[in-house]
Amino acid sequence: MQNLKPKTPAAIGNLLVLALVPLLSACGWFQQEPDIHFLEYGSDYSTKPFFARVEYNSPLTANAEGRSQLALVTPKYLAGLDQEKVDQIYARLSAGPVPDGPFDGDLFFPKGSSGKLRASEIVSGLKSLAVRLKGKKLEILGSVLWKGKVFYPDEMILRNRIEDLAILAPVIDDMLSVPKIEVNGRDSWLLFPARLYCGQSLLDGRRESIIIDYAFTDEIPGYREKPDFLAGRRGFQVRDEIRMIRPGFYLGRAYLGRAFALNFTLYNEEIAERERDKWVETGRTREDCWVGSQRLAAAPAG
Repeated sequence: MQNLKPKTPAAIGNLLVLALVPLLSACGWFQQEPDIHFLEYGSDYSTKPFFARVEYNSPLTANAEGRSQLALVTPKYLAGLDQEKVDQIYARLSAGPVPDGPFDGDLFFPKGSSGKLRASEIVSGLKSLAVRLKGKKLEILGSVLWKGKVFYPDEMILRNRIEDLAILAPVIDDMLSVPKIEVNGRDSWLLFPARLYCGQSLLDGRRESIIIDYAFTDEIPGYREKPDFLAGRRGFQVRDEIRMIRPGFYLGRAYLGRAFALNFTLYNEEIAERERDKWVETGRTREDCWVGSQRLAAAPAG
């Protein structure tokens, strides 16, 4: 005979939790953490493992298990790692296809004993920064100014998306003429153009990354001396490189004067949602840059 005894408040509470878990998970409240393996390391540089060994022992893109973990990676997860773990992930990625269209951007900083890096620490000695920007926290400037990038692969150039021109107003000539596009219902102004090409990573020379180079930004059509010079060879001397975490999602490294400054992510939700499951299953995606001999040896057949 069925037990019709009334349930206790605790039992009712447990049932409610179980009923709400699927709903809360769908809303992103319970985000499953990726289970990515990292080789051991210490505080000294000599203890850092070779990237070839990391990839040999724990590949991420060459098998479905690794790809399923990459499918769980989020910008928030990456921002919670120390720099060595971020580097070990980056070294196991390949460039993937050159992105096409608008990507949302987020930046995060390597953590050290003194906390997050400040602009004055990163760009010390660059005389061209007497433009009311020096001394502000780069993480604050980034969150206010930079909202992502727009890629034009046919021309192999990109432009950066800026949503608030107020901070840059003192160094912008003719603000009304700055081109803009609408992304996700919000206006983005397009500034700081850069060249795109495949080139050797400054972190991991075993394979190429997609390089975003501002050295000759003044030769790109639509260049504006103010403020675009800030990213070029007379300013911050910016050079970015990116590799694909999964289709529609890229991990990047920004260098100022060839000195590593910060990490960033680029995300296109439409591409990521459309291609994620197929990529996890097959591992197939277009590779526009040299993937290296180690990656070729482990690549899926077909």
